Amino acid sequence: MKIYNTLTRTKEEFKTIEPGKVRMYLCGPTVYNYIHVGNARSTSAFDTVRRYLEYKGYEVNYVSNFTDVDDKIIASAKEEGVSTKEIADKYIAAFKEDTGKLNVKPACLHPRVIDHIDDIIEFVEVLIEKGYAYESQGDVYYRARRFKTYGELSNKSLDELEVGASQRTGEEQNKKEDPLDFALWKSAKEGEISWDSPWGEGRPGWHIECSVMATKHLGETIDIHAGGQDLEFPHHENEIAQSEAKTGKKFANYWMHNAYLTVGDSGEKMSKSLKNFVTAHDLMQEVSPEIVRFALATTHYRHPMPFNEIILKEAETNLTRIKGSFNNVMFRIDKAEETLEEDDSYLRELDLIKEQFEEGMDDDFNTANGITAVYSLVKWLNAYLEKNKVSKIVLTRAVELLKTLMTVFGIELGEVEVLDETIEALIEERNEARKNKDFKRSDEIRDKLKEQGIILEDTSQGTRWSRN
Repeated sequence: MKIYNTLTRTKEEFKTIEPGKVRMYLCGPTVYNYIHVGNARSTSAFDTVRRYLEYKGYEVNYVSNFTDVDDKIIASAKEEGVSTKEIADKYIAAFKEDTGKLNVKPACLHPRVIDHIDDIIEFVEVLIEKGYAYESQGDVYYRARRFKTYGELSNKSLDELEVGASQRTGEEQNKKEDPLDFALWKSAKEGEISWDSPWGEGRPGWHIECSVMATKHLGETIDIHAGGQDLEFPHHENEIAQSEAKTGKKFANYWMHNAYLTVGDSGEKMSKSLKNFVTAHDLMQEVSPEIVRFALATTHYRHPMPFNEIILKEAETNLTRIKGSFNNVMFRIDKAEETLEEDDSYLRELDLIKEQFEEGMDDDFNTANGITAVYSLVKWLNAYLEKNKVSKIVLTRAVELLKTLMTVFGIELGEVEVLDETIEALIEERNEARKNKDFKRSDEIRDKLKEQGIILEDTSQGTRWSRN
């Protein structure tokens, strides 16, 4: 298996710190509002990565934080006239509800900043002792130039960063030794949430929070650190500088970043700051969460993904096709032959499709190629079902493979719904009417079932049904 490492800008063979175990950290949301669909893409993409690692047999310790101390949360609390904790609690619950609908597995741990203030203070104290940080008028800043590889992750030179930093203005810039320095601790402003510290009342800076939570819960070196492309700089760059300065060890062996969701003809990234976003909460009022999740899985995580009605419609069409194939298998499986002479040949073909899926996913979790293997399986199944005689052992293997592969993408294929006795009786009556060439009654029953959302399909193997 190979992973594209943002730090080295190459695909690297995946090797874990501990055999069979993966320590993975995903930068979670700042909980001041509902997540938009672009945020949902990141959450879904790395849930798929986690699921595939588990499919391959790894035990994944998956940690994703909630940033519940932040300027945006403070502003939202003031606007709504409530405490910052009430805002954070509200949108943490909303995040869990929305991602639950998208069938994102809960993290093994969702740490909150508010529960790690003492850890953050201790972390900052070590950085000051080592000369990487300094106090200035109640604030604490990190000396970016002191960290020799600063800018490596985002592929930015210090000169380039200095030009950008020198254009910043304001009171905070006057407190710094160098424009490049960034805040580890911010002195309290009137009316804001704060904690006592060796430097006075204040609260942590954004970047230090993830360094503390990742190293506390996963160790000083982790296997995978993931997040959106927009976090490469400054957030993840600063995480590396802080963490490695404190521990003297490599912070993360693999850095993974998903690309933006784009909107409009110009391909503009979806962003709350640009006010061109759709919340996942609102979208799932109109579109099935299952379709949204499947749409998000169709594009490789490192490729920008256009978000529009066409993408959603394609996802709906393809998902319907996959479910149709699944239902057709379940329709035939009980009446199938136990075994047939040519079973071994067909089972080998299924193994080849499974290998195709793994080959695609082993290449930096290329979901586009992985889903292509699913479509190959569906095509194979449809062709096999055209046979007059089919084998139960082959159908069982095929349907279990289909369910397993779809689970990697967060789609659960359950058992086919059992019709109630009244509808079953109507279908049987219609079959008899057709047999007796009473087409008027046959059509009446078809129309009656259609009104109840039951669609019939007459095939050479019998009448199949699906819900509209």
